[in-house]
Amino acid sequence: MTWRDTLPPVRGKLLRDEPLAPFTWFRVGGPADVVFLPEDEADLSDFLRALDLAVPVMAIGVGSNLLVRDGGVDGVVIRLGRSFNAVEPLGDNRIRAGSAVPDAILARKAAEAGIAGLEFYAGIPGTVGGAVVMNAGCYGAETVNVLESARVMDRNGAIRDMPLAELGYTYRHSAIQDGDVIVLGATYAGTPDDPAAIKARMAEITARRETTQPIRDKTGGSTFKNPPGHSSWKLVDEAGWRGKPFGGAMFSPLHSNFMINTGDATAADLEGLGEAVRTAVIDGTGIQLDWEIKRIGRSLPPKE
Repeated sequence: MTWRDTLPPVRGKLLRDEPLAPFTWFRVGGPADVVFLPEDEADLSDFLRALDLAVPVMAIGVGSNLLVRDGGVDGVVIRLGRSFNAVEPLGDNRIRAGSAVPDAILARKAAEAGIAGLEFYAGIPGTVGGAVVMNAGCYGAETVNVLESARVMDRNGAIRDMPLAELGYTYRHSAIQDGDVIVLGATYAGTPDDPAAIKARMAEITARRETTQPIRDKTGGSTFKNPPGHSSWKLVDEAGWRGKPFGGAMFSPLHSNFMINTGDATAADLEGLGEAVRTAVIDGTGIQLDWEIKRIGRSLPPKE
C-alpha cells in the first residue's frame, strides 16, 4: 500500500496517473502521480490538512509558462478551477481576483471598472496565481507595481493574506516561488481613468502581442529572463538559433525567445534546446541566460 491508496476524501476530483500534457501550452510531459481538482477553498484546506506532509504538492495554472518533463511529476499536482475565478471590484480603484482568473480577463474587468494600471495583463497568457508567484510583467510593467496583497494557503491548509512587502519581489521572482504555499487570489490597487482610454491601451498591447509573438503555436511564453542590460531574444538570435530545429522543437522564427513545439516534440527536446542555446550564448558572449519557464518533474533516461 502506498500513500495514493490512503488519500483523504474530497468533494472535488482526484485523478491518478493523469497525463499533464493537456494541462500545458507546450502539450508535452508525463503524468502526475495524482491531480487534485478541489471543489473550493475548504475542500483544498481539508485535503492538505489530512495529506501526509511527506507527499510533494504543487499547484499549476493554465500551464502557459510550464514545461513538464517526460517522466511525470511526483506527488500531488493541484489545479484550481471555477471556484477560484471570481473577479470583484472593491471601490477606491481596488480589485480582487481569484487565482484561476486569466490575466487578460482581470485586465478587462479592471478596465470596465475604470481602474488603470493593470493593462499590461492583457499581454500575459497566464492566470492570476502564476502572475503573483513569478511577478509576471511585460511592456515595462510588472505585478509588483499594482499588487496590494495575496491570499495564500500553506501546506497545512491554513489561509492568510500576504501584503506586498512580504512577497519579496525581484525580476520574475518572489519569495513564494520556491515555497510551500498556494496562491488563492490577489487584491490589486490601480489608479482611476476613463474605461475607454484603458481599453484603448489594452487593444494596443493585444495587437502588438499578436503581431510579434507565436500565440497560436504550442509555446510557453518567454523562455529566458532578460539578463541585465540585454534582451534574451537578441542573444538567441545572434547565436543563430532562431528557427533552427532541435528534434521537434525550435525557437520561433517570429520571436526568438519563444520556444515552440513544432508538432511532435518531447519535453526533452524542448529542455535540450533551451540548454543548447544557453551553452551557445555563454560560450559566445559570456552572458548567462536564466530560464523563465518553470520546468518540473522527472526526466526519462536517454534512449540507447
